[in-house]
Amino acid sequence: MELRRLFDFIHYQLKEKPQDKAFGSKVNGAWTYYSTAQIIEQANKVSRGLLKLGIKPGDRIGVAVTQNRPEWAILDIGIQQIGGINVPVYPTITAEDYTYIFNDSETRLVFVGGGDLFHKVKKAQANVPSLEEVYSFDEVNGQPHWTEIFSDEGQAEVEALMAQVKPEQLATIIYTSGTTGVPKGVMLSHNNVVSNVMAGQRLFPIYPGQRTLSFLPLCHIYERAVLYLYTHKGASVTFTGTDNLGGESGDLMAIKPHFFTTVPRLLEKVYERIYGKGLELTGAKKKLFFWALGLTESYDFQYKPKGWKAIQWAIADKLIFSKWRAALGGNLQGIMTGAAACPAKIAQVFSAAGIPIREGYGLTETSPVLTANLFVEDGAMLGTVGPAIDGVELLIDESDGIYRPGEGEILAHGPNVMMGYYRKQEATDAVMKTVNGKTYFCTGDIGTLVKGPGGKMFLKITDRKKELLKTSGGKYVAPTPIESKFRENFLVEQMMVVGEQRKFVSALIVPAEPVLKDWCKENDIPWTSLHDMIHNPRVIAKYQEIVNQVNPGFSHIEQIKEFRLLDEMWEPVKADGSEAELTPTMKLKRRVIMEKYGNVIEGIYSDGVSA
Repeated sequence: MELRRLFDFIHYQLKEKPQDKAFGSKVNGAWTYYSTAQIIEQANKVSRGLLKLGIKPGDRIGVAVTQNRPEWAILDIGIQQIGGINVPVYPTITAEDYTYIFNDSETRLVFVGGGDLFHKVKKAQANVPSLEEVYSFDEVNGQPHWTEIFSDEGQAEVEALMAQVKPEQLATIIYTSGTTGVPKGVMLSHNNVVSNVMAGQRLFPIYPGQRTLSFLPLCHIYERAVLYLYTHKGASVTFTGTDNLGGESGDLMAIKPHFFTTVPRLLEKVYERIYGKGLELTGAKKKLFFWALGLTESYDFQYKPKGWKAIQWAIADKLIFSKWRAALGGNLQGIMTGAAACPAKIAQVFSAAGIPIREGYGLTETSPVLTANLFVEDGAMLGTVGPAIDGVELLIDESDGIYRPGEGEILAHGPNVMMGYYRKQEATDAVMKTVNGKTYFCTGDIGTLVKGPGGKMFLKITDRKKELLKTSGGKYVAPTPIESKFRENFLVEQMMVVGEQRKFVSALIVPAEPVLKDWCKENDIPWTSLHDMIHNPRVIAKYQEIVNQVNPGFSHIEQIKEFRLLDEMWEPVKADGSEAELTPTMKLKRRVIMEKYGNVIEGIYSDGVSA
């Protein structure tokens, strides 16, 4: 069966790898699953129902959920089958954001699930002339339930429309998180995403019937493309949320997955908990724990210990690392991380412990994957995001002349590059560049290609073009590598480098409160509150010690000369409705942080410190 449209994946699964537990989630405390046949049956009901409501090919349908669920995926298939356009949106944005997105895309219907989403979207509806109705995936009085649209009539029309959907047609509009200005609608065709999924087949070591967890938001193209890949491979997908993963009664222990995708921050938190458990040990057990942890410092993906070293690793694995694996379900064959830079130490430690971590790279505009480290011999390299996937061409554009030798903006060419930004031709033209007769997408990321295992070229990301700082002395500084290195320390929860048009580079640091509490206890510092602790001279001295440890790894101009500790976590959504410091994909909104802590930053540079 030829796979050319996104809805082809589930029909391929039915024909080649039918599953009894294809998609599932916890419903009223019990695990509930749809078979492949049931998913298609439900999707057909959706398709027929949408047609009955007057939805036509090309019409836009919105969807937002607080937590991934089978209904999202079933609706997605139902929309696609009749040539509709799925407009997925984040659950954490404001009613005003929904108003903008639904007006810009002229969305006709919206389906929601969880929390206050129904009321937020209903509030937006008052200012969206095209929005006819809002349906709920949850059974709540006064909210039209999504099953109300289901219809048993008109399957012949559905199949006729399915046959007419072309690979080059628009399949979805995904609005970027809007770190700069209003969100832009990224237009992705069926072929954009299908080509990326098919090129990614060898990236994930997954086989029919194996269990996967899906908890990253499906409104992000990363997890959505992975869902199509799981479907093609015949995996069983259990939808859940990040809050439900950990602990003895968490979903990791309940499902015991073979594979999942994640973002680096979740891995960092898992590692912090493991490290914290180690600190709580005493005597020989504590020494053994940190001895085993020390072994991981020599690990890379090609490392094969021999002789006495192999015996040491076997002891560490049996006594320490096996417990780590058990805490993550005991069956993991791999974890793929993306969406943000993963500290090399995190990938190194987990992989050394028999929990293979691989990092990939891409953007919404590239459907999304451009590069990925593989789970095969010579397929991965620490500190990189892997080689380009099949069909993708990368070009390092050094033409700006402001980078190190061999470094430049990453340009990408391939069938996965977007159709453009919806109704924004000027913005589309601004990110496209023709080189030697080929049109490349300008990623806005800075990187370099380095020779890795097997002689392959691996991509190393060094920063964002728009985030490069230029000091008052005219020197360029890339903040991301500095921030990533600092976050490897357990005492650092969040960090942002500051220095645009300033005489030296400084930093705002948010301490990791639980770890700092433990450190204070060990050092006989009475804990009162984080607010008090960030002004405690001994705590400040500890963070100065961290700065002194990290600084030598960077050039003089890149080194942190001054820092300030903050007592408020940066979040992707604020309870008081103010603008969040992070995007939904956990990237820093530097402008927002700069504005919020303007007085703190001015204080750094008015204290007479010299470069």
